[in-house]
Amino acid sequence: MTAGPGGEAVLAPAAATEVPVLRAAVGTYRHTQALKSGQVASSKLRLDFAEVSPINRAFAPMVRELRFDVSEMAIATFLQAKAYGKPLVLLPVTVAARFQEGALLCRADDLAISGPGDLAGRRIGVRAYSQTTGMWLRGTLAEDYGVRPEQVRWVTFEDAHVAEYRDPPWAERAPPGKQLLPMLRADELAAVIVGNDAPDDPGLRAVFPDPAAAAEVFWGEHRFVPVNHLVTVRRELAESRPDLIAELLRMFREAKAAGPPAVTDGHDPLPMGHAALRPAIEIALRFSTEQGLLPRSLSEEEVWEGLPSDVA
Repeated sequence: MTAGPGGEAVLAPAAATEVPVLRAAVGTYRHTQALKSGQVASSKLRLDFAEVSPINRAFAPMVRELRFDVSEMAIATFLQAKAYGKPLVLLPVTVAARFQEGALLCRADDLAISGPGDLAGRRIGVRAYSQTTGMWLRGTLAEDYGVRPEQVRWVTFEDAHVAEYRDPPWAERAPPGKQLLPMLRADELAAVIVGNDAPDDPGLRAVFPDPAAAAEVFWGEHRFVPVNHLVTVRRELAESRPDLIAELLRMFREAKAAGPPAVTDGHDPLPMGHAALRPAIEIALRFSTEQGLLPRSLSEEEVWEGLPSDVA
């Protein structure tokens, strides 16, 4: 791999006997461990993994600089990147997904909040307005509880990974030095959206009275687990070496199969392939458009643009 004129990663020409080395940024999960450890390998390519923790720190460099050949990426970030014309191609590979209801927290002593419907007119903190967990939760608030995005004041702490994006008028930046959870505890926010790990704090509780039951409602309505992170590649790589794209998909599938079973109670949180991902992509596109996350509407065909036709 060499550097292009803008500093982006460029796959170097290789002799016939050389195996291309792809720079990759992918989180370490049970279903990627076999890939990252070398248990799942290939005679056609080699993956050179950058250590990025947390993995979301790889998203902005990939979107803005094309720093990697292969990168995990939040679905909301990818949709924004696609709408702004970034040269990325989406692979039909899920590496992170979960039901989101347990990530919406309020203070345990806030008697004014008995459920999500009570958040209209309130202030909710979120790391960034473009955060994927926020996208899924705002969609649920609007669809199931009648709380539209513009009826909430969204307090943010970071910009989007896509530099061109600007938050909508109903979002504001927290004052310098302020932090998400301290603002909630100080009653400066009515609720917050956290990431994968909810804090172990008896002073906080989920806004949804029964997050597991609410997750089952989502499943019953949509029949998928909300997708957080997928995998992207540079468009130049997809165009010049479609054979490597097919091989990457095979490797991710094999790594998933090498890990613990993904299906639990009928829910497969790690769908792969166009057909399996279609429901999640359709709803993510609709939610992103309704929430002001995209500068223009995108079709499902545009989402998969650049992916080799023989990769399903």
